[in-house]
Amino acid sequence: MTVKKTSKKKAKSIPPVLERLGAAVNVAKENRGNDIVVLDIRGLTKAFDYFLIVSGTSRRQVNSIADEIQKKLAGEMGDECLSISGYKEGRWVVMDYGDIVVHLFEPETRTFYALEELWGKAIKIPDNDPQFIQK
Repeated sequence: MTVKKTSKKKAKSIPPVLERLGAAVNVAKENRGNDIVVLDIRGLTKAFDYFLIVSGTSRRQVNSIADEIQKKLAGEMGDECLSISGYKEGRWVVMDYGDIVVHLFEPETRTFYALEELWGKAIKIPDNDPQFIQK
């Protein structure tokens, strides 16, 4: 997977964070991601605003979801992916978009690292929240 860099001019016109987050949630759903969780962590850190946590049933599915989220956010919406880690291994892929961090896991790895527990004070937003419904 390649990280697409966004030009400064294009970066100014990217959609608001909740629109991009909703798009990523919908891509995860369309690609049969499981146990989709959105955490609002704005009150806990200044480094980023939201975590999107998704499980895939295999490394191949985890990588496929990562590819599709990258196509949507960087390709279609003009967002800049600052870094991607874990893609080659496919057990835990982390995609950093600055204000959104996407975590894609195999189920066993997700259970082991337990991000929902680690960030237990975060506000959990249901993936069926109206702001994530495609229009």
